[in-house]
Amino acid sequence: MVNYREILRLHSLNYSQRDIASSVHSSRDKVAEVINLADTLKIEWPLGIDVTNLDLELLFYPARAQKDANRMPIDFAKIHKELAKKGVTLSLLWTEYCAEAYAAGKVPYMSTQFGDLYRRWARVSRATMRIQRKPGESFEVDWAGKTVDIFDSVTGEVSPAYLFVGALSCSKLVYAELCRDMKSESFILCHVHAYEYFGGVTRLLIPDNLKAGVTKNTRYETVIPRAYREMAEHYDTAIVPARPKAPDDKPNAEGSVKFATTWIIAALRNYHFFSFEEARTAVAEKLEELNNKPFTKRPGCRRTAYNEEEREFMQPLPAHPYEPAVWSTAKIQNDYTITDGKNRYSVPFDLIGEQVDIRTTRDVVEVFFHGGRVASHVRRKTAQRDAIMMPEHMPESHRRYLSYNKDAFLSWAETSGPSTAKTVRSFLESGKEPEQGYKYCASLMKAADRYGLSRIEAACERVLAFSTVPTLRNILTVLKNGQDKIPLHQEALANADKTITRPASHGITRGADAFRKGGANA
Repeated sequence: MVNYREILRLHSLNYSQRDIASSVHSSRDKVAEVINLADTLKIEWPLGIDVTNLDLELLFYPARAQKDANRMPIDFAKIHKELAKKGVTLSLLWTEYCAEAYAAGKVPYMSTQFGDLYRRWARVSRATMRIQRKPGESFEVDWAGKTVDIFDSVTGEVSPAYLFVGALSCSKLVYAELCRDMKSESFILCHVHAYEYFGGVTRLLIPDNLKAGVTKNTRYETVIPRAYREMAEHYDTAIVPARPKAPDDKPNAEGSVKFATTWIIAALRNYHFFSFEEARTAVAEKLEELNNKPFTKRPGCRRTAYNEEEREFMQPLPAHPYEPAVWSTAKIQNDYTITDGKNRYSVPFDLIGEQVDIRTTRDVVEVFFHGGRVASHVRRKTAQRDAIMMPEHMPESHRRYLSYNKDAFLSWAETSGPSTAKTVRSFLESGKEPEQGYKYCASLMKAADRYGLSRIEAACERVLAFSTVPTLRNILTVLKNGQDKIPLHQEALANADKTITRPASHGITRGADAFRKGGANA
């Protein structure tokens, strides 16, 4: 049998075809034919030790293996390229291959042979297998088991820093980031930074069953935390958690965690970091070394594999990066406000007693009721005593109360009439400060809602006719008794009639005749 392996090895060392033919005891035509076939099939040295000359012969001369010259050859490079496309499977490509074979009057390979030959070509050529892991298909994430120690330069106290590790399933490109904790916000931010690092997004996101990524994962139900699910929706990717205690569901993340533990954490074992930023920078440098480290069994590295095999199949990044949010729930109390832990923010007063969802980001606080947003506030950076209240969230009475001031009361009084304006001015000037008269002005405005502005004006006019210092009690008494409905001049005439001089009456008296002698009563 021709020594195909030796021919490819010597050709990679730039030996002439004459020297190669002399070394392997084959003709120069045979050597040239093998070299041309290897170029066509994109088979390059070095080859794995498990690749035999028989394997190479089956790839170079598949028809010879079947002893059938009418066999339709397979374009392995084309098959490999088509498999990278979304939804394309080896079974579909075999069906299309059969149709081409029949159209050309050739005999196709059966499906099993077709698959075996492709897998042998992928193994020999060291091409990334695309049967199970397609470019841009999935991103596997996990936390490394070991931590990086951060030393306090003053006290010497050691605090751990945690390593987030994620890997693309096809090219194996790794992203790693050091975090202060393993909370949800840190976990989600690492995803955001990873997508920016890759310059694209995968179709699937495969986390382990960690608390920040999966709330519940059983045969019947999968529950994803709302913030994590929201991040996935923002990047148009789907979360498919690995099954509990099933590392095979995310083999690349498992392998990358071990790889990162060796080439990042273990490589930094002799370093003493006195700040988190220093450690984080060192991890970022080691990450680049890891991704640029050459493969041992095929040409290139993770970075080149990503650029050549996977980059073009990644989904584009959204216009703006996702801002992590914290979700919580609360029951609205009588003051119709919610809190972010430091400050209070208003919600519509008609939600008192209802349960709402609160979404808190670094800059915004949002409130949702039955899925719809009912309130949104700019988040305060520092704690303050007073709540942020929006007028449209308040009842009418509360809204009116907040609008109370001297100018507002005088403006309202002038629209009612001069007597009302004089009365309100008297209320505001009766105390040391105008605020002392606000409650009387507010009560007068409330009475106007009940009786109307015209009656208020008439009542104030009547009270002012008898007193220079009107009181709210007198005005309300006039309104209750309806005295404001009687014009002042009419009442004055009635009082004048009552004061006209009349004969004095002293009850039952005796006249002069009663005292005459011989009178009837004598």
